[in-house]
Amino acid sequence: MKIVKYLLGITRLLLFAIMTSSIFGWLLFTNIFISSDEKKLKRGILYRRFIIRNLIVLLGSKITSYGKIPTQSGLIISNHRTYFDSIVILQHILAYPIAKIELASWPLVGNVCKTTGVIFVKREEKSSRKNSIQKAQSILKNGFSILNTPEGTTHIEPRTIAFKPGAFKLAAQLNVPVIPIAIDYKYLSDAWIGDDTFLPHFIRCFGKWRTEIKISYLPPIYGNNPEELIKKSKESIDNELIRFRKDWDLKNKAAKN
Repeated sequence: MKIVKYLLGITRLLLFAIMTSSIFGWLLFTNIFISSDEKKLKRGILYRRFIIRNLIVLLGSKITSYGKIPTQSGLIISNHRTYFDSIVILQHILAYPIAKIELASWPLVGNVCKTTGVIFVKREEKSSRKNSIQKAQSILKNGFSILNTPEGTTHIEPRTIAFKPGAFKLAAQLNVPVIPIAIDYKYLSDAWIGDDTFLPHFIRCFGKWRTEIKISYLPPIYGNNPEELIKKSKESIDNELIRFRKDWDLKNKAAKN
């Protein structure tokens, strides 16, 4: 059984690499004939969505969605389980995600991110955080959304951990809505935590025939008080995470009986 899981995971990883490199290669080639950086970035974001939608099918992800997909711009925030969170969210939303700088050095994935609107930040460096906030400010002012995971790290706690306030201060300052999203995985082992590395996690998560995921698009929150925005966002996401887990637990009990 472990061999089958390993082979399925490796096969999916190879297919993902082939598909992504082919599409990304075509994007780079055609960008040669486009002089506008703005048009290149817009194309990159659209190509990213195309890659993601095919990737979700390729990896055998079963996604159950709740709520209305946001169409307005703002600060989109979600809880954080794994690197796959943003992929699930960005299949429908054209937003600029904020990601840790380490992702930029990943083979292939990092190159794709750099040309598809990802904002990289080195969280422990104040200058890097400041630069990322300035970029986010410009994007929000131009009517686009920012995707952020304010917990700053992945975990398997049943509720969200402390939110970092920076993005909420920016949302309050620019008077843009905070749009919460809750996301979780049926199996806690799908979370990427501790000293886990990419390949073992990928095989563990996507070596299964199905990776079950729930996602809720929650109502936007308005206000000019960052602390209130954090409180309301955490509460709405926490309520959904609890509901997800109860639903999975009930289904597991029913399957056993």
